[in-house]
Amino acid sequence: MLEVNFSLFPELLTTRLLLRRLENTDAEQVLKLRSDNKVMKYIGKKPIEKIEEAKDFITMINDNVNNNSGINWAITLKEEPLNLIGVIGLWRIIKEHYRAEIGYMLLPEFWRKGITKEAILKVIDYGFNELKLHSIQGNINAINIASAKTLESSGLVREAFFKEDFYFNGKFEDTAIYSILKK
Repeated sequence: MLEVNFSLFPELLTTRLLLRRLENTDAEQVLKLRSDNKVMKYIGKKPIEKIEEAKDFITMINDNVNNNSGINWAITLKEEPLNLIGVIGLWRIIKEHYRAEIGYMLLPEFWRKGITKEAILKVIDYGFNELKLHSIQGNINAINIASAKTLESSGLVREAFFKEDFYFNGKFEDTAIYSILKK
């Protein structure tokens, strides 16, 4: 079975990005991110409204890290490491199957710049080479074309399509499942 230990939190570097641990000082930016209707459109959760909700989100993320059930990073530009522009992580880790789900969100002013793909590729590399995962999947709202294209350009392949399997905001939504296997 997969052994996971995040006690020494791994900071990840890419050409432009520093992926670091979320801190309470990120609460304002988390509020900005998770209260943005464009960001939350396909997430299947209501936008948050209060700084306390942002702090609760950070606490939940760090509790998952501390109990080794998932890991999320603040996405920052290298030249502005204190300014969170998004989050990315591996969660729903199924240790007995060496599998995890990747999730991410980015502030709209940073969309269409390749930042999400750059972060995804680094997290996939970490998942396969450090965590020793066998597969990583992304579950998205099927009408989120931008996310589908980002996953596909990052090497993930659509494996499944579930009709009306997710109920949110008074209606049923479709889910597309993308996956990549360790080569």
